[in-house]
This record gives sequence, C-alpha cells and structure tokens, in this order.
Amino acid sequence: MKLLLVEDDPLLQRSLAATLREENFAVDTADNGQDGLDKAQDYQYDAIILDVMLPIMDGWQVLEAIRPENHTPVLMLTARDAIPDRVKGLDKGADDYLTKPFDIDELLARLRALIRRSAGQAQSHLQIGALSMDLASKKVFVQKREVSLTAREYALLEYLAVHRGKVISRTTLYEHLFNEEESTLSNLLDVHVSNLRKKLGPDLITTRRGHGYCIE
Repeated sequence: MKLLLVEDDPLLQRSLAATLREENFAVDTADNGQDGLDKAQDYQYDAIILDVMLPIMDGWQVLEAIRPENHTPVLMLTARDAIPDRVKGLDKGADDYLTKPFDIDELLARLRALIRRSAGQAQSHLQIGALSMDLASKKVFVQKREVSLTAREYALLEYLAVHRGKVISRTTLYEHLFNEEESTLSNLLDVHVSNLRKKLGPDLITTRRGHGYCIE
C-alpha cells in the first residue's frame, strides 16, 4: 500500500516515514501544502496523512482542493485538539483525525482501517479458500500453517487480496507498491507473483494477459 505523508517538521517526517516503511508501506513525502496537493493530484495513493499547519497552503486548504474528485482516505494530523478544529476537518472531507503527540500503534491501526474501508473490506481478517490473512499482524496462513513472505511479497498479496475480484493492472501495482525514490525493474512483479504462487499455490493469483493480475 502506498501513502502520501505531508508534514513540514523534518524530524517527524523522517521518523514517521521510516516507521511506515518498516511496516511495508511505500511512502512519498511532502513538506508543504502545495507540494502535497500536487502529489495528491498527480499520483494514486491508498491513504494520505495530512498535517494541518503547513507552509504555503495549510492542510484544510489542501483537503478542500482535492475533494470531492479525489476519494483517497485522508487522516489529518494536528496539534489542535479543540472540537471545532476536528469538526472543521471532518466537514471538509477528512476521514479521520489524530492529534499530536500520537501513539504510533494507533496511527497504524487507523490507517489500516481507512484503507480497508476504502476498498470495501471492513474486517482485518481475510479468508480466501485455504489461505487466511491477518491484516493487522501481517501474517499469512495456508491451512493454518504460517507462511513466511518477504515484505514486498506480502505487500503485493495484500493489495490483490483487499481488492479481491478486481483485475489490477501492472501500472497500478507499481504505483501502489513503490515510493518515488525507488527504481523498479520491468519483470519485478512477475518475479514476486511467481514466488507467491510457489509459496501459496499456483492457482491463487490469476494472470489476465494484457490487463494485469487478480485474486478471484
């Protein structure tokens, strides 16, 4: 899953981006509202973490500019904890609101919930035949036996599983699995799909020639 983090505090931005990447998220960053708005409009994200107090454009202005055309879930981050501020953010189209300082585990849980709901998946547990996934702990089981996956293999499986029944193009998968600083290889997805089939079964992921991949 790919996130956009818009935060002007350099220390918080670096530490939060590093933590999110350790949790297998691909993360793009912006340190001002205009840059954040440009990226939100130019790229596809599974969720946006948006600070309120930003240079050039504040978070509310950014949010107002991307709604209603952009339906990406937005989690607002702010030091303001007054109820009118929270109401303002939610009324402008924010999906959730977290005040600083925040607990990282709560932030991660809220992000996972936002992404699941956006994809129409309310539960944190997925069952696909003999395969089961715990999206909170990021564990995968086949017939109750845990299977070890690399971070990228898990990210690919999670995206296809959460969007089960939909054919996901190669371009979309690259956009949602890699951040702006990473270089990609043309056959990288094929390698990961091949590895997942070896570990989880040959029929789990269907290839639609000329279209992409799908978990039925």
